[in-house]
Amino acid sequence: MQFVMPDLGPVMPEISLAVLALFILLADLFIKRKETIALMSIISVGVAAYLLPGSMGATFNGMYISDGYSAFFKFIFIANVILTVLISVKYIEIEKVNFGEYYCLILFATLGMMLMASAGDLIVLYLGLELMALSAYVLAGFIRYDRKSNEAAMKYFLLGAFASAFLLYGISMIYGLTGTTDIMAISDYIVKHGLASNPVLMLSMILFAVAFSFKIAAVPFHMWAPDVYEGAPTSVTAFMSVGPKAAGFAVIGRVFMVAFGSVQVEWAAILIPIAILTMGVGNIVALSQTNIKRMLAYSSIAHAGYMLLGIIAGAQDGMASVLSYMLIYGFMNIGAFAVVIMLRSEGFKGDNISDYEGLAKTHPAAAALMLIFMFSLTGIPPTAGFMAKFYIFLSAINAGYTWLVIIAVMFSAISAYFYLRIVMYMYMKEPKETVRLSTSPALALALAITAAAVLIIGVLPSAVVNFARIALGY
Repeated sequence: MQFVMPDLGPVMPEISLAVLALFILLADLFIKRKETIALMSIISVGVAAYLLPGSMGATFNGMYISDGYSAFFKFIFIANVILTVLISVKYIEIEKVNFGEYYCLILFATLGMMLMASAGDLIVLYLGLELMALSAYVLAGFIRYDRKSNEAAMKYFLLGAFASAFLLYGISMIYGLTGTTDIMAISDYIVKHGLASNPVLMLSMILFAVAFSFKIAAVPFHMWAPDVYEGAPTSVTAFMSVGPKAAGFAVIGRVFMVAFGSVQVEWAAILIPIAILTMGVGNIVALSQTNIKRMLAYSSIAHAGYMLLGIIAGAQDGMASVLSYMLIYGFMNIGAFAVVIMLRSEGFKGDNISDYEGLAKTHPAAAALMLIFMFSLTGIPPTAGFMAKFYIFLSAINAGYTWLVIIAVMFSAISAYFYLRIVMYMYMKEPKETVRLSTSPALALALAITAAAVLIIGVLPSAVVNFARIALGY
C-alpha cells in the first residue's frame, strides 16, 4: 500500500508556530536579553498570521479544517499573543520571573487554541485542548515563590482535569452511538438515523456542555476563575481571560452548530439556564469584590453569559455576533488588565480597587484609559462594548428569545455599578498616596492599540461585523 503524504498547506501556520516556539526554547539558552525572546515570539505569531490567508482547506481526511471560521478565531489568538507579550515585558521583570520559557508557554498554549479552532474531529479537538490547558496550568503558577500563584495553578489543574474527563466521556458516548469522531459524520448520522430524541445523544450533549462551560468559565463551572485570575501573574490572567475563552467558543460553535445542528432545540434547552446563571452570578458577585482581578474575573464570567446568547440564537447571525463580541472583548479586557499592570511596581501590588482612589489627579492619562475600558465593558456608547452587546442582543431577539434579552439587559444594568465604581474612585476621591506607574514602550503600545480599537470599533462597528460575516461565508 502506497503512502500518500497529506496536504500540509492548511496546517502550515501551526507547523511554523510549533517550529519557531521550539527554536525560541533552544535560543533562550544562549540569549541573555529576554526582550529579544519577546520580540522573537511576536515575529513567530507574525509568521503564522502571514501564512494564514493561504492555508484554507481541509487535510488529514477532514480531521483538520482551515476555513474562514477558524481563521477569524486564529486572528483573535494572534492578537492576544501580541498584546500579552507587550504587556508582559516589564511586568515579569518586576515579578522577578523574567524567563524565556514564559513566552514559549504562551506560544504553545496558542498553538493548542489554533488546533481547537480548526478541529474537524473530536480527537484533534481534545489534543488541542490539552496542549492549551497544560501550558496554561504552568503559566498560572509561574511566580513560583508566591503561594497564591501556586494555589491558582493547582486549582486550575485539578478542575481542568475534571473537565477533560467530562469531555472524554462525552466523546466516548457519541463514538459509541455513531461509530465516528468526525464532526461532519456525526451530524450526518444523527440526521440519517433520526436520533433527535435519543437519551444517549442527550447525555453526551450535556457532558460536552459541562466540559466547554468549564473552559469559558460559565456557571456553575466557574469556581476556578476568581482564584486563578487573582493568583496567576496579571499578564497571564489577561492572556487566559481572552485566549482560552475564545478557543472554548470556537469549539462550542463547531460542535453544537455542526455536529448537533439538527438537534438545536434540545441543546438550547441545556444552554439557556447556564447562560442565565452565568450572567446573574457573574454580575451580582462582582458587586462585592474589593480585588480588581477578582472583579474582572466575575466580569469575564458575565461576558461569557452574554456570548452564550449568540450560540443559543443559532443561525449565522448569532454566530457572527459571537465572533465580533469575542474580538471586541479581547481588546477591552486586555486593555483593562494593562492598566492594572501599570500600577504594579516594586513593593506595590495595585490589585485592590481602593488603589485607584484619586488616580485621575495623579495620573490623568492612566485614569482616562481605564475610563475607556470600563465604559466599554459596561456597554456604554460610543465604545465597542456597546456595539458588541447590541449585535448579540439583536441576534437573540431575531431568533425569538426576547425574554432572554430582557434578563440580559437587567444584569447588564447591574454591571454598571461595579465598573463605574472604579471610575468614581479615580475621579471623585482624593489620592491616599501617590502611585508610581510602571510604564514601558511595549506597555504603552499595547494600551494605544487596545484603546484605539475600542474607540474606532465603537464608532465604525460594521467593519468587524462584516469581517465576522465574511468569515462565516455570507
